Amino acid sequence: MPRESTPAKAARARQIISVLKKTYPDFRCELNFANPLQLLIATILSAQCTDKRVNMVTPNLFKKYRTAADFAAARIEELEELIKTTGFFHNKAKNIKGCCQGLVEKHGGEVPKTMDDLHALPGVGRKTANVVLAEAFRISVGVIVDTHVTRLTNRFGIIKGSDAVKIETELMKLVPQEDWIAFSHCLVWHGRRRCDARKPDCGRCEITDVCPKLGVK
Repeated sequence: MPRESTPAKAARARQIISVLKKTYPDFRCELNFANPLQLLIATILSAQCTDKRVNMVTPNLFKKYRTAADFAAARIEELEELIKTTGFFHNKAKNIKGCCQGLVEKHGGEVPKTMDDLHALPGVGRKTANVVLAEAFRISVGVIVDTHVTRLTNRFGIIKGSDAVKIETELMKLVPQEDWIAFSHCLVWHGRRRCDARKPDCGRCEITDVCPKLGVK
């Protein structure tokens, strides 16, 4: 593929999001949650795990632990047992407990509404913070970058590389801010439903005309 200018990439990104918003008009975060704290915990659990699996775990988890103080006071072994099937449960339990201790000590048990405050909590990276801000508070300060967004933007040829921070920085230049939330969700939905990592369904893909299919055999 010939080298593409930044304005050309931005134009193609806008074209892609325009088509995908029509393809997935009901796009949304597929984690189940009732409040910002539940979303924060669910997003931590979603690392290297499917939303479907997380949604199977969280009902019992949120029944036992209802507040940040509950999680902060939890016995780590009990927490690990409840979240074991999400994988990497030792680290996740440690991060959840530490995160909620931070919420209790610094934020009165409430989930903060700024990137800096969220990012300062144990186990909360930019992706998690962006999800919480976007879905719990409708605040758009960045682009959510997960494995689907990384794979698809590289496949589209608008991004090159796998560093999440660099990808987010570049996407914030290419995608209009009012579409940051929609862009991420639509790419996640497209990645799950059409643009599979191993066997993308290019024959039925809605954006095949603007996708160079980089890396697709």
